Amino acid sequence: MTNPAESKPPTITNLSIALSERELQVIELVAAGLTNQDIALQLAISKRTVDNHISNILTKTQTDNRVALVRWALQWGKVCIDEVNCCMIGTPPINQTINKILEKQELESA
Repeated sequence: MTNPAESKPPTITNLSIALSERELQVIELVAAGLTNQDIALQLAISKRTVDNHISNILTKTQTDNRVALVRWALQWGKVCIDEVNCCMIGTPPINQTINKILEKQELESA
């Protein structure tokens, strides 16, 4: 008989998760530290749509919050942060957009 405390949580494989291109964009913007409102402005969609995307992404990735989502995204090579995982990412335009947003935020806070 197995001890329930010793049982491993279910694991998911990278191949079993079907994320849309828009969901991947949202993940990258979450990883860049943007709020849902900022993501909505950046993608020209409503905040409620962003909320729905994030809810769907959390369900698909079996993560509980934004921090866990970013950790998952780094683990699976879905995002590039400060040159980490960048060799795995094939979407430089969104990374350039994220860098521009971060630079703008730094200038505004200075």
